[in-house]
Amino acid sequence: MEKIAAIASTLKFDKGEMIFHEGDKGDGFYMVDKGKIKVFKLSFDGKEQILHIYGPGHIFGEVPAFEGKNFPASSMALEKATILFLPRDKFVRLITSTPGLSMNMLADLSRRLREFTVQIENLSLKEVPARLAAYILTLSKEQKNERQVTLPISKAQLANLIGTTPETVSRILKKMMTSSFIDVQTKIILIKDLQGLLDLSESGRL
Repeated sequence: MEKIAAIASTLKFDKGEMIFHEGDKGDGFYMVDKGKIKVFKLSFDGKEQILHIYGPGHIFGEVPAFEGKNFPASSMALEKATILFLPRDKFVRLITSTPGLSMNMLADLSRRLREFTVQIENLSLKEVPARLAAYILTLSKEQKNERQVTLPISKAQLANLIGTTPETVSRILKKMMTSSFIDVQTKIILIKDLQGLLDLSESGRL
């Protein structure tokens, strides 16, 4: 981490400020130090699809940086954020001389590839209740808490992330509460039936 910090520059972004646009040259990549960011794509008609939401400690934008190509998506700060920028040329020299670091990067890339594969499966093959249940379970794993999770984003952003509308998210959350899977207290979701959520994430039947 000391070696990474030595080559990194610190950038600060306000809420709603763009970090990079789709098509920008990928001459380096980023790590979230403070705050939250989203990675997203826009369709020709302006519809947004969120691909990832990252908090502190997460790396993003590294694949096109390693390829020396342009960013295939855009990124924006969801709140006031401090971001570390690591230039491609300096980082390549660093991992060449530090094999352990390159192995850690490969492991992180592999993990996120699996997560992205699951996300694609959820969006294309599963019903909305299954997608929402899967997201709550993902938060439970990330936050290391099987009893409750804190939603890190708004319902509108959550709807965008799982490919539906805010109204549908609210309706399904109510059904999940009626079925005694969860209880919702503003941004806190209490998990009352973990196995029920697991089953719902697979079947989609609510």
